[in-house]
Amino acid sequence: MSVSLTEKHEGEGGFSLIETLVALALTGLVLSALANITSQWLPNWNRGMDRIQRSESLALALQRIAADLAAAEYVPANREQRQPLFEGSELSVMFVRTAFGPNARPGLEVVRIGETTDRQELVTVRSRAPFAPLQPATSLSEQLRFGDPVVLLRAPLRLSFSYAGQDRVWKSSWHEARLPVAIMLTVRDAATERVLSVSTVASIHAEAPAAGNCGQQPGKGCDGKPDGTEQNSKDSSKDGSNPANVASGQGGS
Repeated sequence: MSVSLTEKHEGEGGFSLIETLVALALTGLVLSALANITSQWLPNWNRGMDRIQRSESLALALQRIAADLAAAEYVPANREQRQPLFEGSELSVMFVRTAFGPNARPGLEVVRIGETTDRQELVTVRSRAPFAPLQPATSLSEQLRFGDPVVLLRAPLRLSFSYAGQDRVWKSSWHEARLPVAIMLTVRDAATERVLSVSTVASIHAEAPAAGNCGQQPGKGCDGKPDGTEQNSKDSSKDGSNPANVASGQGGS
């Protein structure tokens, strides 16, 4: 009985201690080589992904700013003023546009896009305030209460604005009695002062005030009273100067 068991154990194969040590050493070399390759490749991968995400975020931010500026409307601050409510400087711009968004109320809103400080760093923020006729003797900062801030750009990126009228001459600020025709959006890297290629130009579609341009119904002024257009049409229809009557050929006998 004991002889058969001994013969059985002598026939079994296995690893010696030296073979096990050699296998562990080879496994360690392979793992160290993989770790070395991964440590060199993974940071480059992360930097590439971060660069792509920043580029996409920057492109979306500029598209949103350009769409906002294109929707600017010729709206005076009150009934007494003819100049549109528009203030443009090198680092900020404020204008009036139709409210847009899931939480926006019907009517007009004042939009401000400019730099502010967030956690001790400069950021470009879009904020808005509901539009209402403003008092001429009070500053805009005292009457407008901006809210709903949305961060568009963060450091080291900085956004600057330039404005041009019909003459296509670019200016660093705009306080004219009319809206600019185009606004240039220039993005710089604050660390290197390099202008990025994503910089673009936004065109403003509005050129003149329209009826109801103070957030009221057509035919009413900034204070909600009739602006005289309806009365003028009635008077013209009474005296026969209505364009429809002229076009119909009255008095052509």
